[in-house]
Amino acid sequence: MTTTKVDLRIFVEPQQGASYATQLEAAQLSEDLGFGGFFRSDHYLAVGAVDGRPGPSDAWTTLAGLARETRSIRLGTLVSPVTLRSPGPLAMQVAQVDEMAGGRIELGLGTGWYAEEHTAWGLPFPERRFDLLEEQLEVITGIWRTPEGERFTHTGKHYELVNCPALPKPSQRPGPPIIVGGKGVRRTPELAARYADEFNIGFVRPDQAREQFDRVRAACTAIGRDPGELTYSIALVACCGSSDAEVAARARSIDRGVAEVRATGLGGSPAEIVDKIGRYAEAGVQRIYLQVLNMADCDHLELLGHQVLGRLD
Repeated sequence: MTTTKVDLRIFVEPQQGASYATQLEAAQLSEDLGFGGFFRSDHYLAVGAVDGRPGPSDAWTTLAGLARETRSIRLGTLVSPVTLRSPGPLAMQVAQVDEMAGGRIELGLGTGWYAEEHTAWGLPFPERRFDLLEEQLEVITGIWRTPEGERFTHTGKHYELVNCPALPKPSQRPGPPIIVGGKGVRRTPELAARYADEFNIGFVRPDQAREQFDRVRAACTAIGRDPGELTYSIALVACCGSSDAEVAARARSIDRGVAEVRATGLGGSPAEIVDKIGRYAEAGVQRIYLQVLNMADCDHLELLGHQVLGRLD
C-alpha cells in the first residue's frame, strides 16, 4: 500500500493536564523526530472525569511561546472555536504569532461544541454557531487580504468592524493556511470550498473519510475552485507499542481499550499502524494528525517517529 504522500503531524490535548514545559518538550521532540507539525486543541476546560491540572492553557499564548522555541515545525490549532474569541483580535493574534514563527502557523477554526467550558468561564454559547463560523472566516480572511495602508470594514449579522487597520500582517501571504473540518454533509463542505486550505475530518474509517472528501471536492467544483488546491487530512488516536503488552499499557494510560484503539484509531505495532496509514492514503488522506493523549510519554513519540514515520517513504 502506498503511504508516500502522507504527512504525519502530532496533535495534543493540553487541557487534559499539561504545563507549558510539557508542551514545549513534546513540540521540540516532535520537531527533532521529523514530524511535519505540532498542533494542539483549543479548550478552556478538561474533557471527561479529569481535573486537568496544572490547568488549561490558552492555545495562542502557548503557540506564541512555541513559535520562538522551535525552528522548522508547523504549528497551529485543531481547532479554535469561534465562541472563544472575536474574529478581529484573533486575526491579529494569529498574524503576530505567524511573524514570531517565521511563517509556520496554521489556523484551524470550528464552531465549538463544549458547552461546559463556556459556562465555567462565563462565555456565551449560542445555538447558531455555524453562522458565527462562516462570518468569522469572512472577517479573518478579509483582514489578512486587505492591502497595507488600506482599512477593512465589515457589517454582518454578528460582527461589525469599522476602519480596522488590518494590521499586523502575517509572514505568510495572503495569510496562514486555514483548516476547516467536520462531518456535516452540506454547509461544512461549502465553507471548506470557499475558505479552507485544508479540510480535516476526525476519527472515522477510511471509507467515511473518502465520502466526506468527495463532498468537499464536489463543493469546490460547484464554485469553480480546483479541488486539488486543498489538502485532505484526518485526526486519529495514536497508541503504538513494540509489543502487545506495551500497546495495552499505553491504552490503559489514556483510558482506552486495546480493541478500541485498534478499531477506531491507529493502535497496535508500528507495522500495523503503517499498514493502516496505507489504507487511509488509498482513501485520499494526505495528512494525518496523530492524537497523542499522553504527551509526557516521550518514548511513545520516539517510537512513532522512528518506527512509523521512519517507515514511510
